[in-house]
Amino acid sequence: MQPKSSSQAPDAVIRRLAARQNGVVHRGQLLAAGLSPMQIRTRLVDGRLVAIHRGVYLVGAVPPEWAYPQAALFACGPDSILCARSAGAVWGLGSYPSRAYPWVLVPPHRRIERPRIVVHQGTVSEGEVRKRHGLRVTSPPRTVFDMARFTNDLYELEALVAEAHFRGLAREPELRDQVELNAGRRGAASLRTVLDLDGGPQRTRSDGERALLRLLRDHGINGFRCNEMVHGHEVDFVWDGLDFCVELDGWDAHSSRAAFEKDRLKRADLESKGVSVMPITGRQVTIDPTGVIARLIGALDRRRKR
Repeated sequence: MQPKSSSQAPDAVIRRLAARQNGVVHRGQLLAAGLSPMQIRTRLVDGRLVAIHRGVYLVGAVPPEWAYPQAALFACGPDSILCARSAGAVWGLGSYPSRAYPWVLVPPHRRIERPRIVVHQGTVSEGEVRKRHGLRVTSPPRTVFDMARFTNDLYELEALVAEAHFRGLAREPELRDQVELNAGRRGAASLRTVLDLDGGPQRTRSDGERALLRLLRDHGINGFRCNEMVHGHEVDFVWDGLDFCVELDGWDAHSSRAAFEKDRLKRADLESKGVSVMPITGRQVTIDPTGVIARLIGALDRRRKR
């Protein structure tokens, strides 16, 4: 076996660094590892290194999933942390494209601006910093609070809080602690409102469910839970103590005959066990919300009078 040439050794060093850093390296690391400025420049010219930020490089042409958030942390310094929307994406709470401008939190005494990075200043306690996918990121409860600061839609915030609870990432006491710790700051009142909702924040999984949830909230209809198990079946909305549920229906829910048959079997089984099932289509919620509410109120009144 022939010994490696001197031109191969630097590339091996770069690959080892990139392998544990989401495919990204920074200039200071390369110089500390023994590469010369000329060797770095040569690799930038021939494409083995691709500049993302000043002094921060992608190794190779195809970025791994978390390459751009990692590059933003390198560009903002060792005390920077992913926050808000970027942190939410890292925890799987909400969608935020990995190539969108990363959101980064830096200490209050540091006033920095970086192209293609959303930089915020603030403080976090030691317990509010975690490591995930090799990235420094705010803890889930702190992430939910930060996202509340930049979310104007309470229904969107409710979905976020419910998802965080469902995934075991942020419990209600932890979120209430965030409200108290940040009392008076933007987002605290909205988060408190969501936590105090009748029945608690409800987890929805589709646009149709979110639209119906909004309709129910707007008309003061309470006492329901979303996506709960009833007699071995998951139902979209169920009212405790009334043996009554609502199932969102529509063409998109039945992409095959098997799906259609499964849905009908589910309803027949629930009805056989005394559970009344009211089907509502997403289209009805959109074009006839008044009719939907009137029929639903009537059905609930009949169940209560049984």
